[in-house]
Formats: sequence, structure tokens, C-alpha cells
Amino acid sequence: MIVYIKNKFSLAGGSSVLDERQNPVFNVKGKVFSITRKKTLCDAEGNRLFVIRNKFVNWFIHRAYIFDKDGNRVATVKDKWLNLNKEYFITGTKDEYKIEGKFFSPTAYILRNGLAAGIIRRQFAVVMDAFELEAAPEDIPFMIALVIALDNIVDKKT
Repeated sequence: MIVYIKNKFSLAGGSSVLDERQNPVFNVKGKVFSITRKKTLCDAEGNRLFVIRNKFVNWFIHRAYIFDKDGNRVATVKDKWLNLNKEYFITGTKDEYKIEGKFFSPTAYILRNGLAAGIIRRQFAVVMDAFELEAAPEDIPFMIALVIALDNIVDKKT
């Protein structure tokens, strides 16, 4: 399945998630004036699936957290102290996830237990960030949350 994640131009920092026919399949709602860049991933009916937010204070290692709909932390996404290669690591999941390739390069791979589980392709947009995500349909919601968390980290650092 392929979805397109397009950041909206708004104070809240939400995103639209569209399928290949440009139909909305998920929505990312941001909070206005959120220091932690809190965002909620909802399905097309508005049901909460994940909450993504940055760590409040980051000294050298930047982190974002992914929580399930009940508020349980399901993953932590972080970079390294001197992140010259723009590597990001995912911890706290039952499977081992890793991003191979730079997140803001044209293509990056999401590996689960050493095997490709998703592909992130950077879309060239003039003003706002846009991504193409390809993954198995059952993995799409978590993979979208992962892309939003990575984007949050990068946005916080800039």
C-alpha cells in the first residue's frame, strides 16, 4: 500500500494522509503552541490510533515518543549525539526497527528485524514537507506514526 503524507500549512502542524487515488485515509491533528509538537494520528472516521510527541527537553540526543490510543508508549525514536549520518533508531518495540538511509534523502528504508518493511520517499514540495510511504496495509498506521515522529525530531532541531 502506498500513502502520501502531506504537512498542512497551519499553526497546529497537522498532516493529511492520502491513498494513491488522493482519498483521505488518515489524518494527523496537531496542537497549536505545543512545545513538544504533539500530534494525534486518526483514521478516516476520526478514531485515535497513535499520539506522537517530542521529549520536552533535548540536550544532545533528540527523541520523539509514539503512544497507542490508550496512552501506552509503544516506541521511542531517537538520533545520536553527533548525528552526522542522520541516523535514527527506534526502541521499545517488540520488533527491532531501524531507518536505513538518511531520512531526508530521496529514499530511506524502514527495516523490521533486518528486513525491509517500508520505504519512505521524499516528495519535493515548495513550502511544506511531503512523503510517500510504501508498506504492507497492516503496518501503515504505525509507519505513518514513525514518519511523523522523525519529521518532528528534524523540525525541532531546525
